[in-house]
Amino acid sequence: MPKKPVQSPLAEEDSAPGGASTVDRALSLLDAFTMDDRTLTLSELAERTRMYKSTTKRMLASLQHRGLVIQNEDGTFGLGGAIARLNAIYVASFSLESVVMPVLEDLVKATQETAAYYVRQGAMRLCLFRVDSPQPMRVHVKTGDLLPLDQGSGGRVLLAFSGAKGKIYDAVREAGVAALVGDRKPDIAGVSAPVFDAENKLAGAVTLTLPASRFSDSLASAVVNSAAKVTGKLRGN
Repeated sequence: MPKKPVQSPLAEEDSAPGGASTVDRALSLLDAFTMDDRTLTLSELAERTRMYKSTTKRMLASLQHRGLVIQNEDGTFGLGGAIARLNAIYVASFSLESVVMPVLEDLVKATQETAAYYVRQGAMRLCLFRVDSPQPMRVHVKTGDLLPLDQGSGGRVLLAFSGAKGKIYDAVREAGVAALVGDRKPDIAGVSAPVFDAENKLAGAVTLTLPASRFSDSLASAVVNSAAKVTGKLRGN
């Protein structure tokens, strides 16, 4: 017979008046993830939420069914794609689209390459907005897709300006731009620059993605200028 927790489940300390305790407990599992967590084990989730492992496992099954949580091959758990979809809807509701999309459209006209805007989503990066290159050969990433943070110019920029350590991140911070070939896939190049909000906090990254055969160092200035335009708009300039 399992021992009772020393303390009651964390969700009970901040439950919704008139709400459902089961829902509060399930959502507390999502709250257990922090910006430093790529994945968490069942034991870690149970410990952080102060729930029995058996209860935690049942809650995770429901969250997984709805795409809010995924279970990896090694048995650990991470946030699912449904989180990214909800985040995209949330961000769009604040009219960020009207700020970013015109800049991306101008960048595509100037470079003829695909432009996108990435934001950090936990241990991943989310393609929040995108304008495709008019050229038939282009990189295919869709709005709403989640990509690794530690691969590709967009992820490198988001990590660099979040304080990541290492030579590559030092170089990105010093240059103010990441221009990389083959960092995520051998045949893909990317150029990215950071965007900052009104409080000078990292907001996202403007990125050009293109076939490696079309890469040119001259693209960096166009991306940096576009990122600066978005920063200016977010600051009301």
